[in-house]
Amino acid sequence: MRYLSIDLEATGLNENDYIIEFGMIPFCTETKRVEESLARNFFIRCPSFESLKPNLAPWVIEHNEKLIQKAHQFGMQMDSFKDELETYLLSKEVKSYFKNENKEKIILFGKSMSAIDLPFLNRDLGWDFMRKFFHHRNLDLSSTANTLIDLKYLPPECSSGSHLMRHLGMGEVKHTALEDAKNTALMYIKILEMFSKAH
Repeated sequence: MRYLSIDLEATGLNENDYIIEFGMIPFCTETKRVEESLARNFFIRCPSFESLKPNLAPWVIEHNEKLIQKAHQFGMQMDSFKDELETYLLSKEVKSYFKNENKEKIILFGKSMSAIDLPFLNRDLGWDFMRKFFHHRNLDLSSTANTLIDLKYLPPECSSGSHLMRHLGMGEVKHTALEDAKNTALMYIKILEMFSKAH
């Protein structure tokens, strides 16, 4: 199958926090390859770090100050991001990559998507946009990992994305949208390869 691996960075996990970066890269489970030529990354404008700081979580203040400053200074408005994303999804290259006999919509893939990615995208891009381009089903690496933990194929600490990356020999989480989207896809591919070798 082919999926669009996505990741976003935000000013936090609360209802009114802002998306500040969005990355995406398609990948194929048959070829076990990510499609680098179709990878994209966007910074999305948010208020200044100074104005946001009083309401930011300590982790965000410590780790994402530079990212928030970059989004504030160089990011595009949400409407422009939505237009750019639509242009990408309607492009000949993307439509060709995802074409299938059933003409189904693109299946989104990510990690912990229910916590931030899907709620924030539904909020900022709109329900109609999300349903126009993306399948109502999606694939979540965190859920996959938890299933494998329950089956005793992975140790319990692999419920954390950073621990799963280390367990698979892939180093540390980057906390940048495109790198995380890519690494999440590669982790899933590695898991598939582990089980294909086992059988």
